[in-house]
Amino acid sequence: MRQFTKLLLRSFLQGLVIISPVAVTAYVIYAVFMNVDSWVSWMPYVPKGLGFVIVVVFVTLVGYLGTRFFFVKLVDGFSHLLEHTPGVKHIYSSVKDVMGSFVGDKRKFSKPVWVRVNNNPEIWRIGFLTQKSMDYLGMEDKVAVYMPHAYAISGWVIIVDKTDTKRVTTMTAAEAMKFAVSGGITVSEEKGNDKK
Repeated sequence: MRQFTKLLLRSFLQGLVIISPVAVTAYVIYAVFMNVDSWVSWMPYVPKGLGFVIVVVFVTLVGYLGTRFFFVKLVDGFSHLLEHTPGVKHIYSSVKDVMGSFVGDKRKFSKPVWVRVNNNPEIWRIGFLTQKSMDYLGMEDKVAVYMPHAYAISGWVIIVDKTDTKRVTTMTAAEAMKFAVSGGITVSEEKGNDKK
């Protein structure tokens, strides 16, 4: 009976390991789909699912037009207005900076570095160099590094000596972010499988 109970428990846990990623991914896709779909609920006679398509096409069209001279001037003017509107400027600037950090030409999380956070024993963490110099804050020979948390969309910024960082040369920025967010599992497993 005890062996049977252990088998059931082990099978249940194995089932969770298999189903959880699929279920969470499906739920996130469903939630995004339904949420985006509701953005056009004010439009009459829009069948389910079409709202999602409309929003995706609209965002893509704005992105395409965003590279055209006239549209760039229009967006810059509107952006300037929002950045100088009391109350709104803090929200707009923060969201703009965060989005710009992940995508676009001004990506900030493109320089992965190893950071020594302890000397004895020597402990290194992975992060992303966001400021090459902190001189403007009176902190000479210091750099700012963003360190994402594992299994979360949060992180924290630390200021360290330049000598306590070294460039990551064995991973791309995307692989480094994956490595950090997965708790160090993803890249190491993939690299290990490549060697087999």
